[in-house]
Amino acid sequence: MTFTKEIMGKSMVESFRFDASKGPFHFKSCSKQQRISLSPTFYCSVQTTKERKKKVTQQTVSPLSTSTKGSESRRDLGAWKLESETATVTVTATVTIKNSKNVENGMMSMMFQHFEAFSKNMSEKGMIMQLVSTEITDPRTMEPKVSKNAVLKWMEDVKVGAPRTTYKVEFEVDSDFGLPGAITVVNKYEKEFFLENIVIEGILHFPCNSWVQPEKLHPEKRIFFTNRAHLPWETPGGLRKLRKQELRQTRGDGKGMRKHGDRIYDYDLYNDLGNPDKTRVGSRPIFGGHHQFPYPRRCRTGRNPCVYDQKAETPVNAFNETYVPRDEVFDGIRMEALDVERTKGITRNLLPFFKTCVTKCGDFKQISDATNIYNGKTWHELKCEGVSNKIQDCLDDYFKFNTPNIIRGNNSGFCIRDEELGRQTLAGINPLSIKRLKTFPPKSDLDPSIYGPQESALKDEHILPQLHGMSVKEALEEKKLFILDYHDAYIPFLEGINAQEDRQAYATRTIFFLTRLGTLKPIAIELSLPHGYPNRASKHVLTPPEDSNSYWLWQLGKAHVCSNDSGVHQLVQHWLRTHACMEPFIIAAHRQLSAMHPIFKLLKPHMKGTLQINALAREALISAGGIIESDFSCGKYCNHIVSAAYKDWWRFDMEALPRDLIRRGLAEPDHTKPYGLKLLVEDYPYANDGLPIWLAIENWVRTYVTYYYRDGLMVQSDNELQAWYSEVINLGHVDHKNASWWPKLSTPSDLIFILTTLIWIASVQHSAVNFGQYPYGGYVPMRPPLMKRLLPKEDDQEYKEFTKDPEGYLLSSMPDLFQTTKFLAVVNILSQHSPEEEYLGERKDLSDWASDPEIIEAFYRFSMELKRIEKEIEKRNRDPNLRNRCGAGIPPYELLMASSGPGATCRGVANSISI
Repeated sequence: MTFTKEIMGKSMVESFRFDASKGPFHFKSCSKQQRISLSPTFYCSVQTTKERKKKVTQQTVSPLSTSTKGSESRRDLGAWKLESETATVTVTATVTIKNSKNVENGMMSMMFQHFEAFSKNMSEKGMIMQLVSTEITDPRTMEPKVSKNAVLKWMEDVKVGAPRTTYKVEFEVDSDFGLPGAITVVNKYEKEFFLENIVIEGILHFPCNSWVQPEKLHPEKRIFFTNRAHLPWETPGGLRKLRKQELRQTRGDGKGMRKHGDRIYDYDLYNDLGNPDKTRVGSRPIFGGHHQFPYPRRCRTGRNPCVYDQKAETPVNAFNETYVPRDEVFDGIRMEALDVERTKGITRNLLPFFKTCVTKCGDFKQISDATNIYNGKTWHELKCEGVSNKIQDCLDDYFKFNTPNIIRGNNSGFCIRDEELGRQTLAGINPLSIKRLKTFPPKSDLDPSIYGPQESALKDEHILPQLHGMSVKEALEEKKLFILDYHDAYIPFLEGINAQEDRQAYATRTIFFLTRLGTLKPIAIELSLPHGYPNRASKHVLTPPEDSNSYWLWQLGKAHVCSNDSGVHQLVQHWLRTHACMEPFIIAAHRQLSAMHPIFKLLKPHMKGTLQINALAREALISAGGIIESDFSCGKYCNHIVSAAYKDWWRFDMEALPRDLIRRGLAEPDHTKPYGLKLLVEDYPYANDGLPIWLAIENWVRTYVTYYYRDGLMVQSDNELQAWYSEVINLGHVDHKNASWWPKLSTPSDLIFILTTLIWIASVQHSAVNFGQYPYGGYVPMRPPLMKRLLPKEDDQEYKEFTKDPEGYLLSSMPDLFQTTKFLAVVNILSQHSPEEEYLGERKDLSDWASDPEIIEAFYRFSMELKRIEKEIEKRNRDPNLRNRCGAGIPPYELLMASSGPGATCRGVANSISI
């Protein structure tokens, strides 16, 4: 309780609940069994009107500040009960409006506000507010008691340069008004404004944090509830209609084009990725919704259909930005930081673009051409006569890219070393693809009637020399063999991929052996092409080198493995499993869970910014000609790979960390071990750090859920909760609506599992695969996102080229200078933490639980547990016995350390998917 009292104040902690039986406005503590909606009469000091002066009697002391008409304010001097039913009382509120630094609300907006403040029609302007009671006027109509309208003309007193401005407002209510439960707001100005919060009498908080649109564009009143959580059946009578009205507003009617300022959440297909009106080449399939290509649903924009394909939506352009609900748009600080990095990325690419596309000198001839990107020498051609060395140094620092962490673990500075390749499957940017090999040779799940026979070319003799005297059978039984298997992910699309310009890829399988030191060593690579590929064998096996030629072929094979891994990481592990699959859960939450629902309050920080960043991804990353298509081997087939993985592999019930580890064969159930699992690779940094965080989230969610839901009947009776989950399955993930693997939602335990999984995905899993993209993937020679050449054939001219200059051949297989710097600029942006990032275990506003001290204490314990886990991670990173995270040239694994500063820090677990 000490921590809670420090945050909330002792008097508030000890008086969170209201007791109507002990006076007009008396507070008391309340256990979770007593959590029912109380609607005490709301009394403040009052002054009767002059026409009706009545005798007043002093009542129980109220903790509210009070004020009377024509008298000075008094605080804690006692509440007054009127004998007359016609008396009015004055309630004081403070209203905080944020002066956003967003581009839309900068200096020009401020000038507009001042101009509007002194316009001729100012008498008609203002912010119109009305208090809504938790009590009703008449049981037959169920209409709530409301205050008289209060008008705030805040534009007359804007503090230029201040981040926010606070105003005082007085409401007039009847003496039997009861407890305020909501506030309605109407914006009579011509411009939107950001309403941060409203506080009644210093006690009742109404967290708003929302844009309020002009009435002439959005005539519906905005509704803001007090910070108290209410399950549907607990909703006070005066708020029931407003609760339903609020959800109707966010659902919309499913019609029309979305416009700026709308707060409508609805579903649509991925039908806006191409531009068939521009060129046939720009056309892309429609993904999702019982079509040929299954896909999660996205947020609906309602843009006009394309002329030549009425099922496709017109793409985003300078005059037609992607719609997201107004409150999902990035705020000024985050957008400003993103714009700075984008501008920097564009300017850094000017010279590489000129050298590659104009002078045709962008190919890397030697490894120093690639390393010069990180030491500034690439930019020396910008040096001008008369420019001082200091200025030139500043230019070099600006244009060069930071040296990524991956180089620290790869002393050769060129091809990735064998042990580093194995280490990164466990502690790199993609620790989610490695699996235990259960049968040898590995088998494909592809339909041979469609793709032809897919038997592996791997034989026992390929791996026996690397098994330290074990047979293949013994290695399998002792669980020593592991695999990165991208065969089935690429083969169906490989013919189309390789038909694209400057794309030549394989579908790869890599076999790893678990050494006695707990590290993974690659012992064989299988490179596959579709059957019938011209002038090429469909299978090629590489083993660790024995001479110069086999050395360079082995390096080329590893480059193709890393290219496959880079594509699957970006498209499946990152985009599909976190960004795309979370979006339907977020849309459904806004459509079906009231803002006063406790589950919405729990999930709110984990949903922030996701719809906005996904819209930007559709605009620039996964769209036709976007970054993924232009910089990764899959090219225009990127979303085909995503769709196939979603159809054949994705399962929500397997997104939970313990189940994911068991599914991939990296762990086995063992109740004698910590977290109930035995890790088959003991030094697996992602799992070692992730499991205690999973347990901490699960414990926090369990405390939260059982506080509100005592039994399964309460879960089943919650119509909003059931509607949310049903809509996720039947609308958001409609292509999987008939799947039997969806977890049930019948008991508190079911709800705990679902919510823990969602929070895990939005925070920890996304951070694990996102914030290390530049540090671990920012050195292209070691982890190329695309490959341009296959292995040379011995009877071809290119084999002579390879034997003459193997390093040059390998470099010519990789992205050129402009492709490299463009890729680096993007992954650098994606790896950045915003200056205003909120991390797991942090909440900037605890007022949502102001009336629930048990929840605040549980959250404090959760926060402290994450800090303890950080210390444990620091300790592991110093343990020399853990070779996958500690050693000469080995960067520590910090991606799951919850806290971080801004920038590309390679650490920090953000609360939500917002980059």
